[in-house]
Amino acid sequence: MSVNQKTGILLLNLGTPDSPSTADVRKYLREFLCDPRVIDIPWLQRQLLVKLIIAPFRGPKSAAQYQQIWTKEGSPLLIHSMNLAKKMQHKMGDKYVVELGMRYQSPPVSQALDKILKTPGVGKIVIVPLYPQYSASATSSSVDKAIELLKKQDVIPPFTFTGPFYDNPLYIEAFAKVWKKRYNFDEYEHFLFSYHGLPERHILTASKEKNMNCNLNGCCDNLTSQNYFCYRASCFHTTRLLVDALGLKKGTYTSSFQSRLGKDPWIKPYTDHTIIDIAKKGIKKMLVFSPAFVADCLETIFEVKVEYARLFKEHGGETLHLAESLNDNDEWVEALEKIILEH
Repeated sequence: MSVNQKTGILLLNLGTPDSPSTADVRKYLREFLCDPRVIDIPWLQRQLLVKLIIAPFRGPKSAAQYQQIWTKEGSPLLIHSMNLAKKMQHKMGDKYVVELGMRYQSPPVSQALDKILKTPGVGKIVIVPLYPQYSASATSSSVDKAIELLKKQDVIPPFTFTGPFYDNPLYIEAFAKVWKKRYNFDEYEHFLFSYHGLPERHILTASKEKNMNCNLNGCCDNLTSQNYFCYRASCFHTTRLLVDALGLKKGTYTSSFQSRLGKDPWIKPYTDHTIIDIAKKGIKKMLVFSPAFVADCLETIFEVKVEYARLFKEHGGETLHLAESLNDNDEWVEALEKIILEH
């Protein structure tokens, strides 16, 4: 590539409703949950389930939750992600064009990619899914969308995708720096690493495709070349790396999975069950980390900070705090730049 050409950087995150109104939340849920990567059942069943049951009935409840976390500037996820893109542009300089695209809702991936492609001199694109651990429902769906849009171009510049970065020392170090600066770990008796959950069938489908022979048990306890893309195994490995970086003592931490939806079994252990068990053991103060999210959102600000804090107190605990995510902290900006430049 000529030294005069620029590189486009397309940051991808999952998305958020345009507003906390019931109508906009329902619109978001329909787009999100009708994605076959998210609910992997036949098309007609998925359409009926989402449009006639989930969106109509879950919409008002989710809207009420979004209203509790919404700020004057808008959705926390969107604000943090936009600020990150701006800081990345400033840090990386004129040889790069940094744009943010949300897989669902605004700003759409199509708009972000169009801005990059219309910038004079762009000769290469690096597509960055902002999901530390690989999952079909987030990573693959975002990659699908980017490829779908690129296929429509008459001229497609060379492009590459960054992969999972949960084991990248730069990502681990960024989280460790942010958390060590903001929290006194001596104040807490226990530390919970809560990751977004997935249906068990997602893990088993990926396992069969990659010949990993996963049984959702001890095979996830160690990371190997075979299970590197297994979401459950990568989450447990993320915990091990962060525990070492934070200097946590053995027996003071647990990993679990939150945000399950529907009646099908999701990967275990479940965060709500884990919190109840920890509270019943007499633990009074707990700090919760959410390393599957690089930006705070409904799943952290409301689900952990509000719902899980209440659950902890109801079963004997006293204080449950949420450790803030990487958001647009300078430590994350510096780390992400280096991760991108590796590609």
